[in-house]
Amino acid sequence: MKRILIIALTLLLVTVSYAQQKDGTEQPLPKVYDESIDAMSQIDEAIARARKEHKYVLCQVGGNWCPWCLRFADFATKDSVVSQIIANNFIYIHVNTSRNNRNIEAMQRLENPGRFGYPVFVILDADGRRLHTQNSSYLEEGKGYNQRKVAGFLNNWTEEAIRNIK
Repeated sequence: MKRILIIALTLLLVTVSYAQQKDGTEQPLPKVYDESIDAMSQIDEAIARARKEHKYVLCQVGGNWCPWCLRFADFATKDSVVSQIIANNFIYIHVNTSRNNRNIEAMQRLENPGRFGYPVFVILDADGRRLHTQNSSYLEEGKGYNQRKVAGFLNNWTEEAIRNIK
């Protein structure tokens, strides 16, 4: 049973990490996670930038093995509304977790977000405090992401939105 599950998951991962192009062809999505990066340093650098730029940090936790992770990264780059919200309000990083580099300390620092599945989004303030962990399945639609849901999530966790509720 376990072996069948592993085979099924492997086939799923191999078959769905492609993007449908306008001409109907499919191309592999770009790999956005760097397994060689020390995630603790990556997070520290993002927090320092966020402090200087008066933004929050949007950590997309996952890996190149995760088709939904690659889909979100592609969506966040290509969707003009979502990419603008991210650019204006967040330092956006891809925090890798994989067999080769689990970044255990970073996962603990982010309060073990993998329990929600992948990708999972963690919002940190400019002092590095975790403000929110978002299960990505609530943002999905079909084989992609819903612009309205993603924009709503992001807009609710900007520095301005949090400041206005205090």
